[in-house]
Amino acid sequence: MDTAAARTGLRFAFGTLTVLPVRVPRWDRTAARGGMLCAPVAGAVVGLAAAALGGVLLLLGSGPLVAAVGTVAVPAVLTRGLHLDGLADVADGLGSGKPADDALRIMKQSDIGPFGVLTLVLVLLAQTAAVAELYAEGWAVGATAAAVAALTARTSLTLASREGVPAARPEGLGAAVAGTVPVRAAYGAAAAVAVLAALAGAPLAGDGAYAGVPAAAVAYAAAVVLSLACGELLLRHCRRRFGGVTGDVYGALAETTATAALVVLTLG
Repeated sequence: MDTAAARTGLRFAFGTLTVLPVRVPRWDRTAARGGMLCAPVAGAVVGLAAAALGGVLLLLGSGPLVAAVGTVAVPAVLTRGLHLDGLADVADGLGSGKPADDALRIMKQSDIGPFGVLTLVLVLLAQTAAVAELYAEGWAVGATAAAVAALTARTSLTLASREGVPAARPEGLGAAVAGTVPVRAAYGAAAAVAVLAALAGAPLAGDGAYAGVPAAAVAYAAAVVLSLACGELLLRHCRRRFGGVTGDVYGALAETTATAALVVLTLG
């Protein structure tokens, strides 16, 4: 990717995946390809902002739970809650048990049904509880986990945009980005994020090592791999139920992957 393409891709990623005031000059398949390849970069910025707020709250004397609430709130604010809204819509669509066309129609409705409400409550509780537990081990542990979770969440969007994954509708964000990223590039980005997570986790306190690699580094790399696998399972289910991806599916993938990463890190 040359400099101009990288700049366009970054604008597309930040302009569509965050509320940051970034103008998207192009809305074509080439720009979408670059944008979805740059999605992890947008995730890293969101994650670092979340970690920063958590650190400030802890510095001001709050406990791990309050810092965790602030940390979890940042990604919601920086996306205007679009990913959470997508998660709720997908939960309603899947929970309805209806055929694809009817389920997609349910997902487009502005209200949130019981499946969506329940899913939102459980996911936000899981994220907050996990981050609080990690902050209790130290600011660096919680901050690194928050950053890695947001980074991994957006990496799941890169994978969901790979060639061979169709759009469920002919319009919307899903149709704009579906199938734009070459398969090798998508999996290469996922591998790079796993390595980056391992490097971020390596300095953290941990007992033992695996083949000379610090245990914390292994835990963070495993969190990336396992959470992306959870995202792939959801993606496969959505493809089977809806016939492809939509903007709501992308939101559900981001929230599911982020939650899975945080939960795995509490186990590690």
